[in-house]
Amino acid sequence: MTMAQYPLSILLAEDSPVNQNITLHMLKKLGYGVEIANNGLEALQAQERHPFDLVLMDIQMPKMDGIEATRIIRERWPVGPAIIVVTSLELESYREKCLRAGADDIIAKPIRKDELHEAIERNIQDRNQGLGEIGAVSA
Repeated sequence: MTMAQYPLSILLAEDSPVNQNITLHMLKKLGYGVEIANNGLEALQAQERHPFDLVLMDIQMPKMDGIEATRIIRERWPVGPAIIVVTSLELESYREKCLRAGADDIIAKPIRKDELHEAIERNIQDRNQGLGEIGAVSA
């Protein structure tokens, strides 16, 4: 499956206007539309209004951090969006904590367009395959 064959609904949970603009620009070049949440609480509210296919989640945000928002999204929508944590923090220190909260992947800032594209493609494919397997088991 190529991304052109699968239009995605993406939520970017990021509090930095600079990082929002950079990531938006990359995603638009890749052909995606994006909704922005400025913190974890807004990300939860956005997911309630519109179920997203993918959430790009910053860790450090005001009101509610990305790890807590990820945990709540997974509790409320267990087969919900793929969640890719995006952070400038040291990856190995946070990888296990993010994965335990329910994240599917973690990538480092500054984001590179090719790495972002690969992470999106990998996680959407993995999530869709997993959902197909769940459906097959329960059918």
